[in-house]
Amino acid sequence: MKFLVAYMTKTGNTKKIAEAIYGETVGEKELKPIEAVDSLDGYDVAFLGFPIHQMGPDKKTSKLLAKHCIKGRKVVLFITHAAPENAPDLQPMLAKFRGAAREADIIDMFDCQGELAKGIKRIMSLMPNAKFRMWAKMDNSQGQPDQARIDRARAFARDVMKKLGEAK
Repeated sequence: MKFLVAYMTKTGNTKKIAEAIYGETVGEKELKPIEAVDSLDGYDVAFLGFPIHQMGPDKKTSKLLAKHCIKGRKVVLFITHAAPENAPDLQPMLAKFRGAAREADIIDMFDCQGELAKGIKRIMSLMPNAKFRMWAKMDNSQGQPDQARIDRARAFARDVMKKLGEAK
């Protein structure tokens, strides 16, 4: 099988997870920034990684998912975010990524905490929305994704390989 691991990152969080996933995929494979991907034609499975922006996929991400996640295409999503994985507000945000890629055959989805950019944290702390100010104040994302989360991403990729019958 031929795999693509593509990612969008501004802080490096999603790239770290992409590299961990890439290291566990077997067979012919490529790792690239999503901006370098013109088409998913020629790949059997595409791992696509994005950060949460604006409480879900931003407009650019939504357009990319709509363009690339067509009927019959096998896709694995991986998402990074500043929230702890058990945050109650997180699941609806993740569901928006699934919704944006709904035409594809979504094999699985991984998410983990990544470090919130300092500039974004400052903006959130000044916003009129009390929820954003609270999230900025409660932020505990420094140093994420840590080694445990990177190891979880590796295990996730190995599990996907097993599901696809491509285990090491």
